[in-house]
Amino acid sequence: MLIDIVSDAVCPWCYVGKRRLEAALAARPELSVEIHWHAFQLNPGMPEEGMDRESYLTSKFGSAARAASIYNDIEQAGAQEGIAFAFDSIRRTPNTIKAHRLILLAGKHDIQDAVVELLFRHYFKQGADIGDTDRLVAIAARSEEHTSELQSRRNLVCRLLLEKKTHTNLKCATVGHP
Repeated sequence: MLIDIVSDAVCPWCYVGKRRLEAALAARPELSVEIHWHAFQLNPGMPEEGMDRESYLTSKFGSAARAASIYNDIEQAGAQEGIAFAFDSIRRTPNTIKAHRLILLAGKHDIQDAVVELLFRHYFKQGADIGDTDRLVAIAARSEEHTSELQSRRNLVCRLLLEKKTHTNLKCATVGHP
């Protein structure tokens, strides 16, 4: 069975959904599943360099109090799935085009899921700026059992992440809310 997931690495509901899908698939081990991750931009108008998290939350939700209420609901949903969101550690909301390029590259080497997991962990648990090229290269190098494969492609990863033009797949990226 092929499952296509349209997701953004800064979408907390996408992280929760990933955990729920993993639980559903674990309950049906007889299924043969192939998962493909596709680009989705939660914030298609985000500046290339990203923006200060507090400014982003205020502009998106109208006030810090409204943002806190929304994120409280997300934290509760995450806790039910074993995700300990650390929203307070996020200082910048990144533009995710480079992260999507990394996910696209990982798909060519059958390691998309591992890379997506690392992006979610680094952003939501450590507050990492996943729009930063150096950070993305480091994340790529940490892809658990595939470390040597992505490290050997470090120059390719850097080139892809630094490209100004968007890959064909990303030109057709879904924008908006899932």
